Amino acid sequence: MLPSPYDPGRVLIIGIIGGGQLAKMTAMAAYRLGLRVAIIEHGTPSPAGVMTKLEFPGGWNDPEELDRFTNACDIVTLENEFVAPELLERVAERRLVLPEPRTVALVRDKLVQKQTMARAGIPTPAFAAAQTSDDITAFAAGHGYPVVVKTRTFGYDGYGNALIESARDIAAVWQRFRSGEHPRELMVEEFVRFRMELAVIVARNRRGEHVVYPCVQTIQEQHICRAVLAPAPIEPALAEQARALARAAVEAVGGVGVFGVELFLTEDGRVLFNEIAPRPHNSGHYTIEACQTSQFENCVRAVCNLPLGAPDMIVPAAVMINLLGERSGSGIPDSPIEALGHGRAWLHLYGKNDCRVGRKMGHITAVGNTLDEALGRARGAAEGFIW
Repeated sequence: MLPSPYDPGRVLIIGIIGGGQLAKMTAMAAYRLGLRVAIIEHGTPSPAGVMTKLEFPGGWNDPEELDRFTNACDIVTLENEFVAPELLERVAERRLVLPEPRTVALVRDKLVQKQTMARAGIPTPAFAAAQTSDDITAFAAGHGYPVVVKTRTFGYDGYGNALIESARDIAAVWQRFRSGEHPRELMVEEFVRFRMELAVIVARNRRGEHVVYPCVQTIQEQHICRAVLAPAPIEPALAEQARALARAAVEAVGGVGVFGVELFLTEDGRVLFNEIAPRPHNSGHYTIEACQTSQFENCVRAVCNLPLGAPDMIVPAAVMINLLGERSGSGIPDSPIEALGHGRAWLHLYGKNDCRVGRKMGHITAVGNTLDEALGRARGAAEGFIW
Protein backbone atom coordinates (compact mmCIF):
# COMPACT_ATOMS: atom_id res chain seq x y z
CA MET A 1 0.00 0.00 0.00
CA LEU A 2 1.44 3.36 -1.03
CA PRO A 3 1.62 6.02 1.68
CA SER A 4 -1.11 8.65 1.52
CA PRO A 5 0.17 12.03 0.28
CA TYR A 6 -2.46 13.79 2.39
CA ASP A 7 -1.08 13.66 5.91
CA PRO A 8 -2.69 16.40 8.03
CA GLY A 9 -0.46 19.16 9.29
CA ARG A 10 2.24 18.98 6.61
CA VAL A 11 2.82 20.54 3.21
CA LEU A 12 2.44 18.26 0.19
CA ILE A 13 5.59 17.95 -1.93
CA ILE A 14 5.04 17.36 -5.64
CA GLY A 15 7.99 15.86 -7.49
CA ILE A 16 8.38 16.73 -11.17
CA ILE A 17 10.59 14.63 -13.42
CA GLY A 18 12.14 17.24 -15.71
CA GLY A 19 13.14 20.80 -14.99
CA GLY A 20 12.27 22.77 -18.13
CA GLN A 21 9.73 25.49 -18.75
CA LEU A 22 6.72 23.19 -18.33
CA ALA A 23 7.99 22.13 -14.91
CA LYS A 24 8.70 25.77 -14.05
CA MET A 25 5.18 26.94 -14.84
CA THR A 26 3.65 23.91 -13.09
CA ALA A 27 5.79 24.65 -10.04
CA MET A 28 4.62 28.27 -10.02
CA ALA A 29 1.03 27.06 -9.93
CA ALA A 30 1.87 24.65 -7.09
CA TYR A 31 3.53 27.40 -5.07
CA ARG A 32 0.46 29.55 -5.52
CA LEU A 33 -1.57 26.76 -3.88
CA GLY A 34 0.84 26.58 -0.93
CA LEU A 35 2.54 23.35 -2.04
CA ARG A 36 6.24 22.51 -2.35
CA VAL A 37 8.04 21.16 -5.40
CA ALA A 38 11.02 18.85 -5.95
CA ILE A 39 12.77 18.77 -9.34
CA ILE A 40 15.00 16.12 -10.86
CA GLU A 41 16.89 17.02 -14.05
CA HIS A 42 20.10 16.15 -15.86
CA GLY A 43 22.35 18.99 -14.74
CA THR A 44 21.98 22.45 -13.35
CA PRO A 45 20.80 25.14 -13.65
CA SER A 46 17.37 24.25 -15.00
CA PRO A 47 14.43 26.67 -15.24
CA ALA A 48 12.46 24.84 -12.53
CA GLY A 49 15.40 23.57 -10.49
CA VAL A 50 16.65 27.04 -9.56
CA MET A 51 13.27 27.78 -7.94
CA THR A 52 13.47 25.10 -5.25
CA LYS A 53 15.82 23.86 -2.55
CA LEU A 54 14.66 20.35 -3.45
CA GLU A 55 16.73 20.14 -6.64
CA PHE A 56 18.24 16.85 -7.80
CA PRO A 57 20.58 17.65 -10.72
CA GLY A 58 22.03 14.14 -11.03
CA GLY A 59 19.13 13.18 -13.28
CA TRP A 60 16.73 10.26 -13.32
CA ASN A 61 19.16 7.88 -14.99
CA ASP A 62 21.26 7.90 -11.81
CA PRO A 63 19.59 5.29 -9.52
CA GLU A 64 20.85 6.87 -6.30
CA GLU A 65 19.75 10.38 -7.33
CA LEU A 66 16.37 9.00 -8.37
CA ASP A 67 15.98 7.34 -4.97
CA ARG A 68 16.84 10.59 -3.19
CA PHE A 69 14.29 12.45 -5.31
CA THR A 70 11.62 9.82 -4.73
CA ASN A 71 12.17 9.90 -0.97
CA ALA A 72 11.73 13.69 -0.96
CA CYS A 73 8.33 13.58 -2.70
CA ASP A 74 4.79 12.72 -1.72
CA ILE A 75 3.52 12.42 -5.28
CA VAL A 76 5.34 12.44 -8.64
CA THR A 77 4.41 13.79 -12.06
CA LEU A 78 6.42 14.56 -15.20
CA GLU A 79 6.99 17.29 -17.76
CA ASN A 80 7.92 15.04 -20.69
CA GLU A 81 6.99 11.62 -22.02
CA PHE A 82 10.56 10.50 -22.71
CA VAL A 83 11.08 8.91 -19.29
CA ALA A 84 11.17 5.12 -19.58
CA PRO A 85 8.01 3.48 -18.18
CA GLU A 86 10.26 0.95 -16.38
CA LEU A 87 11.85 3.83 -14.47
CA LEU A 88 8.43 5.21 -13.59
CA GLU A 89 7.40 1.77 -12.38
CA ARG A 90 10.34 1.81 -10.02
CA VAL A 91 9.26 5.16 -8.59
CA ALA A 92 5.64 3.93 -8.42
CA GLU A 93 6.65 1.17 -6.02
CA ARG A 94 7.04 3.84 -3.35
CA ARG A 95 5.17 6.90 -4.53
CA LEU A 96 2.04 7.64 -6.52
CA VAL A 97 3.07 8.52 -10.10
CA LEU A 98 0.63 10.41 -12.31
CA PRO A 99 0.11 9.98 -15.19
CA GLU A 100 0.52 6.30 -14.33
CA PRO A 101 3.41 4.38 -15.93
CA ARG A 102 0.96 2.34 -18.01
CA THR A 103 -0.46 5.57 -19.46
CA VAL A 104 3.02 6.82 -20.35
CA ALA A 105 3.78 3.46 -21.97
CA LEU A 106 0.75 3.85 -24.24
CA VAL A 107 1.78 7.39 -25.23
CA ARG A 108 5.57 7.26 -25.38
CA ASP A 109 5.71 5.00 -28.45
CA LYS A 110 3.84 6.80 -31.25
CA LEU A 111 2.92 3.55 -32.99
CA VAL A 112 1.42 2.13 -29.79
CA GLN A 113 -0.28 5.50 -29.25
CA LYS A 114 -1.94 5.38 -32.66
CA GLN A 115 -2.91 1.73 -32.22
CA THR A 116 -4.52 2.59 -28.89
CA MET A 117 -6.56 5.39 -30.44
CA ALA A 118 -7.64 3.25 -33.37
CA ARG A 119 -8.85 0.51 -31.01
CA ALA A 120 -10.87 3.14 -29.15
CA GLY A 121 -12.60 4.17 -32.38
CA ILE A 122 -10.86 7.53 -32.56
CA PRO A 123 -10.24 8.62 -36.19
CA THR A 124 -6.55 8.80 -37.11
CA PRO A 125 -4.56 9.07 -40.32
CA ALA A 126 -3.64 5.71 -41.86
CA PHE A 127 -0.42 4.37 -40.30
CA ALA A 128 1.79 1.28 -40.10
CA ALA A 129 4.99 0.03 -38.53
CA ALA A 130 8.09 0.42 -40.72
CA GLN A 131 10.44 -2.40 -39.81
CA THR A 132 12.12 -2.34 -43.20
CA SER A 133 12.38 0.20 -46.00
CA ASP A 134 10.14 -2.08 -48.03
CA ASP A 135 7.36 -1.41 -45.50
CA ILE A 136 7.52 2.26 -46.45
CA THR A 137 7.39 1.39 -50.14
CA ALA A 138 4.39 -0.88 -49.60
CA PHE A 139 2.56 1.72 -47.51
CA ALA A 140 3.10 4.41 -50.14
CA ALA A 141 1.86 2.04 -52.83
CA GLY A 142 -1.39 1.71 -50.93
CA HIS A 143 -1.85 5.31 -49.83
CA GLY A 144 0.10 7.38 -52.34
CA TYR A 145 2.94 9.85 -51.94
CA PRO A 146 3.83 11.87 -50.00
CA VAL A 147 4.04 9.90 -46.75
CA VAL A 148 5.51 10.84 -43.38
CA VAL A 149 8.07 8.69 -41.56
CA LYS A 150 8.33 9.20 -37.80
CA THR A 151 10.58 7.84 -35.10
CA ARG A 152 8.39 5.99 -32.64
CA THR A 153 10.03 7.60 -29.60
CA PHE A 154 11.90 10.80 -28.73
CA GLY A 155 10.32 12.92 -31.43
CA TYR A 156 9.17 16.50 -30.77
CA ASP A 157 9.07 19.85 -32.57
CA GLY A 158 9.57 18.03 -35.85
CA TYR A 159 12.67 16.15 -34.67
CA GLY A 160 12.32 12.57 -35.81
CA ASN A 161 9.95 13.33 -38.71
CA ALA A 162 10.71 13.10 -42.42
CA LEU A 163 8.52 13.77 -45.44
CA ILE A 164 8.94 11.27 -48.28
CA GLU A 165 7.71 12.70 -51.55
CA SER A 166 8.76 9.87 -53.84
CA ALA A 167 10.41 6.46 -53.78
CA ARG A 168 13.76 8.18 -54.38
CA ASP A 169 13.65 9.65 -50.84
CA ILE A 170 13.24 6.39 -48.96
CA ALA A 171 16.87 5.24 -48.89
CA ALA A 172 18.17 8.54 -47.49
CA VAL A 173 15.51 8.71 -44.78
CA TRP A 174 16.11 5.09 -43.85
CA GLN A 175 19.83 5.75 -43.58
CA ARG A 176 19.23 8.87 -41.48
CA PHE A 177 17.19 7.11 -38.83
CA ARG A 178 18.48 3.54 -38.92
CA SER A 179 22.26 3.98 -39.16
CA GLY A 180 24.66 4.51 -36.27
CA GLU A 181 24.93 2.96 -32.82
CA HIS A 182 21.32 3.57 -31.85
CA PRO A 183 18.98 2.90 -34.80
CA ARG A 184 15.50 4.26 -34.27
CA GLU A 185 12.28 2.28 -34.53
CA LEU A 186 10.06 3.84 -37.22
CA MET A 187 6.47 4.14 -38.35
CA VAL A 188 4.92 5.56 -41.50
CA GLU A 189 1.74 7.63 -41.87
CA GLU A 190 -0.30 9.03 -44.69
CA PHE A 191 0.27 12.71 -45.39
CA VAL A 192 -2.77 14.65 -44.19
CA ARG A 193 -3.88 17.56 -46.31
CA PHE A 194 -5.27 19.77 -43.61
CA ARG A 195 -7.12 23.04 -43.50
CA MET A 196 -5.86 23.77 -40.01
CA GLU A 197 -3.96 22.22 -37.10
CA LEU A 198 -5.88 22.20 -33.83
CA ALA A 199 -5.18 21.38 -30.20
CA VAL A 200 -7.21 20.83 -27.04
CA ILE A 201 -6.05 20.65 -23.41
CA VAL A 202 -7.85 18.15 -21.18
CA ALA A 203 -7.45 17.80 -17.40
CA ARG A 204 -8.65 14.68 -15.57
CA ASN A 205 -8.26 13.73 -11.91
CA ARG A 206 -8.24 10.32 -10.20
CA ARG A 207 -11.99 10.43 -9.61
CA GLY A 208 -12.52 10.62 -13.36
CA GLU A 209 -13.68 14.23 -13.23
CA HIS A 210 -12.51 16.17 -16.25
CA VAL A 211 -12.47 19.62 -17.81
CA VAL A 212 -11.91 20.35 -21.49
CA TYR A 213 -10.38 23.64 -22.60
CA PRO A 214 -11.39 25.55 -25.74
CA CYS A 215 -10.21 24.22 -29.09
CA VAL A 216 -7.31 26.34 -30.39
CA GLN A 217 -5.50 26.71 -33.69
CA THR A 218 -1.77 26.04 -33.74
CA ILE A 219 0.46 27.57 -36.40
CA GLN A 220 3.70 25.73 -37.16
CA GLU A 221 6.88 27.00 -38.76
CA GLN A 222 9.43 24.33 -39.72
CA HIS A 223 7.59 21.83 -37.50
CA ILE A 224 7.82 24.08 -34.41
CA CYS A 225 4.74 25.69 -32.92
CA ARG A 226 5.06 29.40 -33.58
CA ALA A 227 1.65 30.69 -32.49
CA VAL A 228 -1.60 29.61 -30.86
CA LEU A 229 -4.95 31.29 -31.55
CA ALA A 230 -7.67 30.88 -28.92
CA PRO A 231 -10.37 30.06 -29.66
CA ALA A 232 -9.75 28.43 -33.03
CA PRO A 233 -11.49 30.36 -35.85
CA ILE A 234 -13.69 27.43 -36.90
CA GLU A 235 -17.37 26.52 -36.81
CA PRO A 236 -18.68 25.80 -33.27
CA ALA A 237 -19.76 22.29 -34.26
CA LEU A 238 -16.22 21.44 -35.39
CA ALA A 239 -14.76 22.90 -32.20
CA GLU A 240 -17.06 20.72 -30.11
CA GLN A 241 -16.16 17.69 -32.21
CA ALA A 242 -12.48 18.38 -31.54
CA ARG A 243 -13.10 18.74 -27.80
CA ALA A 244 -15.05 15.49 -27.66
CA LEU A 245 -12.32 13.66 -29.57
CA ALA A 246 -9.65 15.05 -27.21
CA ARG A 247 -11.57 13.89 -24.15
CA ALA A 248 -11.98 10.42 -25.67
CA ALA A 249 -8.24 10.25 -26.40
CA VAL A 250 -7.36 10.98 -22.76
CA GLU A 251 -9.83 8.37 -21.56
CA ALA A 252 -8.40 5.84 -24.03
CA VAL A 253 -5.04 5.96 -22.23
CA GLY A 254 -6.52 6.15 -18.73
CA GLY A 255 -5.02 9.58 -18.31
CA VAL A 256 -4.76 11.44 -14.99
CA GLY A 257 -3.22 14.90 -15.08
CA VAL A 258 -3.16 17.38 -17.95
CA PHE A 259 -2.89 16.28 -21.57
CA GLY A 260 -2.34 18.15 -24.81
CA VAL A 261 -4.13 16.59 -27.77
CA GLU A 262 -3.07 17.63 -31.27
CA LEU A 263 -5.56 17.28 -34.12
CA PHE A 264 -5.96 17.89 -37.84
CA LEU A 265 -8.94 19.60 -39.46
CA THR A 266 -8.74 18.14 -42.96
CA GLU A 267 -9.54 19.95 -46.16
CA ASP A 268 -12.74 17.89 -46.45
CA GLY A 269 -13.91 18.87 -42.95
CA ARG A 270 -12.91 15.85 -40.85
CA VAL A 271 -11.25 16.06 -37.42
CA LEU A 272 -8.42 13.54 -37.03
CA PHE A 273 -6.27 12.65 -34.04
CA ASN A 274 -2.58 13.46 -34.50
CA GLU A 275 -0.72 13.06 -31.20
CA ILE A 276 -1.22 13.24 -27.43
CA ALA A 277 1.22 14.48 -24.78
CA PRO A 278 0.77 13.34 -21.13
CA ARG A 279 1.70 16.70 -19.62
CA PRO A 280 1.04 20.42 -19.94
CA HIS A 281 1.39 21.45 -23.55
CA ASN A 282 2.72 24.40 -25.51
CA SER A 283 -0.74 24.97 -26.99
CA GLY A 284 -2.07 25.65 -23.48
CA HIS A 285 0.28 28.44 -22.39
CA TYR A 286 -2.39 31.03 -23.24
CA THR A 287 -4.52 29.65 -20.37
CA ILE A 288 -2.37 31.44 -17.77
CA GLU A 289 -3.81 34.84 -18.68
CA ALA A 290 -6.86 33.93 -20.74
CA CYS A 291 -8.68 31.22 -18.76
CA GLN A 292 -10.32 30.99 -15.37
CA THR A 293 -7.84 28.23 -14.40
CA SER A 294 -4.55 27.67 -16.20
CA GLN A 295 -3.53 24.28 -17.54
CA PHE A 296 -0.68 24.31 -15.00
CA GLU A 297 -2.94 24.83 -11.99
CA ASN A 298 -5.28 22.12 -13.24
CA CYS A 299 -2.28 19.80 -13.65
CA VAL A 300 -1.52 20.29 -9.94
CA ARG A 301 -5.17 19.89 -8.99
CA ALA A 302 -5.55 16.75 -11.11
CA VAL A 303 -2.54 14.84 -9.77
CA CYS A 304 -3.48 15.84 -6.20
CA ASN A 305 -7.05 14.62 -6.86
CA LEU A 306 -8.47 18.05 -6.04
CA PRO A 307 -11.55 19.62 -7.65
CA LEU A 308 -10.66 20.90 -11.10
CA GLY A 309 -10.90 24.58 -11.94
CA ALA A 310 -13.07 25.99 -14.71
CA PRO A 311 -11.34 26.00 -18.13
CA ASP A 312 -13.47 28.81 -19.60
CA MET A 313 -11.83 31.76 -21.29
CA ILE A 314 -12.27 35.04 -19.41
CA VAL A 315 -11.46 37.17 -22.48
CA PRO A 316 -12.93 37.02 -25.99
CA ALA A 317 -9.64 36.11 -27.67
CA ALA A 318 -5.99 35.35 -26.92
CA VAL A 319 -2.87 34.69 -28.97
CA MET A 320 0.36 33.09 -27.77
CA ILE A 321 3.60 33.48 -29.74
CA ASN A 322 6.67 31.38 -28.95
CA LEU A 323 9.96 33.23 -28.68
CA LEU A 324 12.51 31.04 -30.44
CA GLY A 325 16.28 31.21 -30.31
CA GLU A 326 17.92 32.84 -33.32
CA ARG A 327 21.54 32.06 -32.45
CA SER A 328 23.66 29.82 -30.28
CA GLY A 329 25.04 31.22 -27.06
CA SER A 330 23.78 32.72 -23.83
CA GLY A 331 20.16 32.24 -22.82
CA ILE A 332 19.94 35.88 -21.72
CA PRO A 333 18.03 38.00 -24.28
CA ASP A 334 19.49 41.20 -25.64
CA SER A 335 16.71 43.24 -24.03
CA PRO A 336 13.10 42.62 -22.95
CA ILE A 337 12.30 46.34 -22.69
CA GLU A 338 10.42 46.69 -25.97
CA ALA A 339 8.27 43.63 -25.28
CA LEU A 340 7.43 44.90 -21.79
CA GLY A 341 6.14 48.17 -23.21
CA HIS A 342 3.01 46.65 -24.78
CA GLY A 343 -0.29 46.75 -22.94
CA ARG A 344 -2.47 43.64 -22.58
CA ALA A 345 0.49 41.44 -23.46
CA TRP A 346 2.47 39.28 -21.03
CA LEU A 347 6.10 38.23 -21.39
CA HIS A 348 7.28 34.84 -20.08
CA LEU A 349 11.02 34.12 -20.12
CA TYR A 350 11.99 30.57 -19.23
CA GLY A 351 15.45 31.27 -17.81
CA LYS A 352 17.27 28.67 -19.90
CA ASN A 353 21.02 28.82 -19.55
CA ASP A 354 21.81 28.32 -23.24
CA CYS A 355 20.19 29.39 -26.48
CA ARG A 356 20.21 27.61 -29.82
CA VAL A 357 18.43 28.21 -33.09
CA GLY A 358 14.77 27.20 -32.86
CA ARG A 359 14.84 26.51 -29.11
CA LYS A 360 11.81 27.73 -27.15
CA MET A 361 13.20 30.45 -24.89
CA GLY A 362 9.97 32.11 -23.82
CA HIS A 363 6.55 33.17 -25.02
CA ILE A 364 4.24 36.16 -25.22
CA THR A 365 0.48 36.04 -24.69
CA ALA A 366 -1.79 38.90 -25.69
CA VAL A 367 -5.54 39.26 -25.32
CA GLY A 368 -8.15 41.27 -27.19
CA ASN A 369 -11.76 41.58 -28.23
CA THR A 370 -10.98 39.71 -31.46
CA LEU A 371 -8.30 37.32 -32.64
CA ASP A 372 -6.99 39.96 -35.03
CA GLU A 373 -6.61 42.43 -32.19
CA ALA A 374 -4.88 39.90 -29.94
CA LEU A 375 -2.61 38.76 -32.78
CA GLY A 376 -1.58 42.32 -33.53
CA ARG A 377 -0.68 42.93 -29.90
CA ALA A 378 1.24 39.67 -29.61
CA ARG A 379 3.18 40.35 -32.80
CA GLY A 380 3.95 43.88 -31.68
CA ALA A 381 5.34 42.65 -28.36
CA ALA A 382 7.34 39.86 -30.00
CA GLU A 383 8.75 42.04 -32.78
CA GLY A 384 12.38 42.83 -32.31
CA PHE A 385 12.81 40.39 -29.43
CA ILE A 386 16.24 38.88 -30.08
CA TRP A 387 18.41 36.20 -28.52
